[in-house]
Amino acid sequence: MPRPPLHTSIPAQASIRLRGAGLAGAAALLLGLAACGSGGGNSSDGGSSEPGSASGPTVFSVDPSVSGVAAVGTPLTNARILVLDGKGATVGSGSSSAADGSYKITLSSKSLSAPLLLQLRGLDAAGSPQVLHSAVPLLSATAPAMVAHITPLSNAIVALSLGSDPQAVFAAPTQNAAAVAAVAMAASGAAGFVKTLVKTQLSDLKFANTAALDLLADPGFAANKSAQDLLLESLRVNVAKSSKGVQQLQLSNKLQPGVAAEVVVELATAQAELLKTTASTPANAIVSTLKATTSPTATLANLGALDDLSAALNKLIAQGANASTIAASPLLAGYEQHNGRLKAGVGARLADYASKNRQFGRWMLTGCADEVVTGGLCKRVLVSAPISDSSGSVVDVFSDAISYNKTSTTGSVWNLIGNGKKLELAVYPLAFQALSADGTPSSALAPNPALGIQLLIQAQDGSSAAKLLDTATVQTPGGFSIPLGYCGQAQLCISGTPGSSSLIPTGGLADTVLQQSSVGWLGSADTVRNAKYIANYSLAGAAESRPVYLPADVPAELPQARFPVLDGVSAGQPLRAGQVLVGTALSWATWAAANPDMRLISIRTVLSVAEDASKAPLIQDGTPPLPPASGLNLAGISVPDAYLPTRYELWLGAQDSAGRRYFTRYTLQP
Repeated sequence: MPRPPLHTSIPAQASIRLRGAGLAGAAALLLGLAACGSGGGNSSDGGSSEPGSASGPTVFSVDPSVSGVAAVGTPLTNARILVLDGKGATVGSGSSSAADGSYKITLSSKSLSAPLLLQLRGLDAAGSPQVLHSAVPLLSATAPAMVAHITPLSNAIVALSLGSDPQAVFAAPTQNAAAVAAVAMAASGAAGFVKTLVKTQLSDLKFANTAALDLLADPGFAANKSAQDLLLESLRVNVAKSSKGVQQLQLSNKLQPGVAAEVVVELATAQAELLKTTASTPANAIVSTLKATTSPTATLANLGALDDLSAALNKLIAQGANASTIAASPLLAGYEQHNGRLKAGVGARLADYASKNRQFGRWMLTGCADEVVTGGLCKRVLVSAPISDSSGSVVDVFSDAISYNKTSTTGSVWNLIGNGKKLELAVYPLAFQALSADGTPSSALAPNPALGIQLLIQAQDGSSAAKLLDTATVQTPGGFSIPLGYCGQAQLCISGTPGSSSLIPTGGLADTVLQQSSVGWLGSADTVRNAKYIANYSLAGAAESRPVYLPADVPAELPQARFPVLDGVSAGQPLRAGQVLVGTALSWATWAAANPDMRLISIRTVLSVAEDASKAPLIQDGTPPLPPASGLNLAGISVPDAYLPTRYELWLGAQDSAGRRYFTRYTLQP
């Protein structure tokens, strides 16, 4: 009889739900598992071992363990890892290494039900929150030392095997027992399918035997810019819902600028195909024109030496050089500018790292600054690196652009160059809510929550706060132009008077957000991932026009839990103006624990005279610490004697790993 894609020990009480196959198909599959014997091992792609009985758990004679590497092309360091068995029991937890992302967890039980599911929560090198999953599909009593790497591609394999977002299943494993059991049977086929979706990268990276490549448990994998690591580095992999609410796997070439997801796979359809015992065709779930991602071919060939730049910069920092000496280093010889930051600014920042004994971690590719990439060659590669102190704790993130020079004599063929842009531009999909001082929804905003697009155009120099721009316009994908003007803030403000260069800010989102419910110029084409906005402005007498792309769809759903909130706010303990005036401790630990794929990015207090719009508000911005920290001491506010505020607001801003932003406004009691 035909052999199923993968066999494992399955609890007798577990029911297998086959989309499109029905009860008869499920029964046939379970009978096939019992009749055919068992195959596979720890690997999702084959191998042989001795799995436990289909009627019960696998029992080990020694303490079993699971180890691996957590990486997204660079190590995911200091990340928390949780292990569940096939019954949903927590059987282990630990952290990834601060040096290389490796981990090893000794499990708490010698009796385990397959499959094991792993979840990682941490930050990548760009400071973006990551929640990734992996699996040990098979358990063998003779193989207690198991391997499960945790990467975006392992997350893709688990998502395809589950037919849905792994994060939701992991949050309620016992209620999703059928989906969890399916991982054991579908993981092998899912791993093989994923390799077909990235076959161009595999070819460019010269994998001679892709059939032998184990994306879940390759024993030689390390986050060190080796071929498998560069495979992760060159890809953008997301599990997301479409605008119609369909859960999808989305993959694309990370260095192709302004490109929407190149390959899109509907997860439920893919899982139904993977669970078929014969004629399984997961490619039927691909709904995009492309069936495999494109590759940054020419750039990939040079990326193996990228981390030499970290080593060279760390050597420079360790010498304790001052800002001018660092700026004169050959490592910055070709540096132009990066969003207006000049070579002197880079030197000052690195000198600050030197004074505080901080070092660069490994670089992660985040995109390409070139507007057009030909032959897979990106000339200005966007990168980020974590900055850590001597304890290994990440305290900052450094982002810039680099270029390749094979004749470089600096100790690195990659050197800092900057993106060549005179100022920073961004657009974000956004949702926001208004709360009263006691944390209940405010009636002052309708609808509440609301949706919009945030337009950010840098208006001031980052170091001196000197004005860069008077006015600008942003053209939407639908062809409408939005005027913006200078308002004394770091970004330009949206203007109701075209051409005005002296605006009074509100201090709230109205300064930068086009609200979907009130701006008739926003259509469906403006709110989807990769929507192209064009900024037009004149800087130092030179006119510029630059495209900027929406990183994700405007949220289709607005669950209350996604919006950042503070701990301890209630009817009995409302937020009061006096707290922010003198300074107070803020905590958002409960929200952070419930939203591991998000982090707080901004805290703002706004004091205004509500009765007089001509009086500029007092605005004070704070920078939240990087996770896992979830609190800070908010500084007090110095209010001029002649200023008598009548309205007090506290704004919290958060961002998820896809680039969607969520804001909460508290209106405080006087």
